[in-house]
Amino acid sequence: MVNSTKTKKGTTKKNLVIVESPTKAQTIERYLGRNYRVVASKGHIRDLPKSKMGVDLEHNFKPEYISIRGKGPVIKDLKKEAAKAKQVYLASDPDREGEAIAWHVSHILGLKDTDKNRVVFNEITKDTVKEAFKSPRAIDMNLVDAQQARRVLDRVVGYSISPILWHKVKKGLSAGRVQSVALKLIIDRQKEIDNFIPEEYWSIEANFKKGAKTFIGDFYGIGGKKKKLSSDKDVKEVITKIDKKKKFDVSEVKKRQTKKNPYPAFTTSTLQQTANRKLNYHTKKTMMLAQQLYEGVNLGGKTGHAGLITYMRTDSVRVSPVAVSEAHQFITDQYGKEYVGSRVAKNSKKEKVQDAHEAIRPSSVARTPESLKSILSRDQLRLYTLIWNRFVASQMASAVYDTMNTTVEQNDVQFQVKGSKLIFPGFTKVYKDNETKSEGKLPDLKEGDQVDLSKLSPAQHFTQPPAKYTEASLVKALEENGVGRPSTFSPIIDTLQKRYYVKLTAKRFEPTDLGKIVNNIIEEFFPEIVDINFTANIETNLDNVEKGISDWVSVVDKFYQHFEPEVDNADQKIEKVEFKLELAGENCPECGAPLVYKMGRYGKFIACSRFPDCRYTKAVVKEIGMVCPVCKEGQVIEKHTKRNRLFYGCSRYPNCEFMSWDKPVPRNCPNCQHYLVEKKVKNTLQVVCPNGDYAEELQK
Repeated sequence: MVNSTKTKKGTTKKNLVIVESPTKAQTIERYLGRNYRVVASKGHIRDLPKSKMGVDLEHNFKPEYISIRGKGPVIKDLKKEAAKAKQVYLASDPDREGEAIAWHVSHILGLKDTDKNRVVFNEITKDTVKEAFKSPRAIDMNLVDAQQARRVLDRVVGYSISPILWHKVKKGLSAGRVQSVALKLIIDRQKEIDNFIPEEYWSIEANFKKGAKTFIGDFYGIGGKKKKLSSDKDVKEVITKIDKKKKFDVSEVKKRQTKKNPYPAFTTSTLQQTANRKLNYHTKKTMMLAQQLYEGVNLGGKTGHAGLITYMRTDSVRVSPVAVSEAHQFITDQYGKEYVGSRVAKNSKKEKVQDAHEAIRPSSVARTPESLKSILSRDQLRLYTLIWNRFVASQMASAVYDTMNTTVEQNDVQFQVKGSKLIFPGFTKVYKDNETKSEGKLPDLKEGDQVDLSKLSPAQHFTQPPAKYTEASLVKALEENGVGRPSTFSPIIDTLQKRYYVKLTAKRFEPTDLGKIVNNIIEEFFPEIVDINFTANIETNLDNVEKGISDWVSVVDKFYQHFEPEVDNADQKIEKVEFKLELAGENCPECGAPLVYKMGRYGKFIACSRFPDCRYTKAVVKEIGMVCPVCKEGQVIEKHTKRNRLFYGCSRYPNCEFMSWDKPVPRNCPNCQHYLVEKKVKNTLQVVCPNGDYAEELQK
């Protein structure tokens, strides 16, 4: 490391380190010691102007960067600190955006791009940070250019299409290169659901008995061939072949051992998906909490402030050898040597993985969730526990099961009996998921045995339409299609809701009428923008810029050659969308004019038809036909949060503060008399008691 020096006056010159976050600044300054001064830029300090496009379309898409409004005092302080520093180091986050921030700070301070002043680290721990300062490098302009290309592309798209939407549809709308694809995915899924025609099918479940033991089999087929049951007639044909007084023969027994491999440590997208499914966290909340865990907390004692996880924006499952070694030792000490795994996790789609950072993992496996209970907030602890469990499990041995597949038959009618038994838990000691096998009954059967039939249970079913997107499944779809990058998923989902293009109903996305109008316009006039393959190809091109294979200007120019004529065509041919005024059926209490429904940022509201001369408005109140279970006076009504999330409250608010995220049902729990709610449990809509005392499947 560079040593501090003394000036002629005897004062000591320190090395200046510039990071993004004030929290990180305090931690890193403690790690580096008294010869270093660490300050924060508090994010970006330069960006494109908000008042105009800020990209020179005539001269190689040159961006016009300006100091961000409100950042004047920060810039002044940075210049002041840099002027008296011996050496300036730029230690913003280790990704494209962090590299761009370092470049902008370097420009503001008048530093050279070739100076070896860029320091990066994947985790905020003392050893990692001190080691990083031993080998600073120059700013990676390939990373900067990749980020610059993305920023320019998104600005060109947004500032070209959005004004058209303002003029032709309504003010306040926006379109984005990746945002529009996400919107189309949600709308296409809704179309699939709306056009879905259910098909009837049947199943037959049989209860068998061998001695005192019972087990279940499912109808397979006739004469060794699988048979599809499409109607009640098909079922009756099968049942007439069965003699209920006659025993069934065990004709085939297949036994084998199967393994369930552990999941790899989290990437950004898998963390967002799993936190949404397991913890009910929105992607925005997950990333906010992960940032807090990365920047660290004060652990007290000799440790002091420390980062708890590695960098949370990554698409790689790679783990450092040191972390693997520490995890193996921890697993050996806690569970035994036989629980240590030997598999090395690999990304399934190498061509789409940047692999700049390792997977998300605890910075020290020794910091168990239990040891942090008194330090972390409830939400922080829940996310840390998820990350810690997943990482430890990823380094453990596979779970081993004894499985059996048995055929029992009579009169050529075959039923299949399946069972499994966990014989070695492996990673499931630490981490279980919905896809992890659970232990089932393994009846003691062998070929030649005979079993009794206790009961036949035919059941009618109908094929179900594809499920609406949740935050987790939308993130998964975006990643699988190569649309956007892990760091962009959260702001994309947030923007779609803020613009009221989609709304969350029962934790699932539904497109609004406004969203459909915007999507129709973009699909017709800007087909490439919402073409998944085209958008994924742009992401590949941006990756090539990062690798130094492509030039960022040529990537933007290639896109713009197609885009420019589409903008001109759309501006000329899109007709203004006229929203028909829908009468609300009552008059304005202030001026007597008819009230009408209007579309606002958060959906429909009621306003005076004489606007802007009369500005009376009121919210649309939708009652669900139930008296408030708390005050017994008001009506339960639908409400929306600022992020347009649906919930239920009392019409007498604030006099009554009743609220529920789940839709209340106008009857009480037969066990505890608490009001019941509708809730989706494992893809089945149920009526449940919030106290957990009662549950029933909702009849359609």
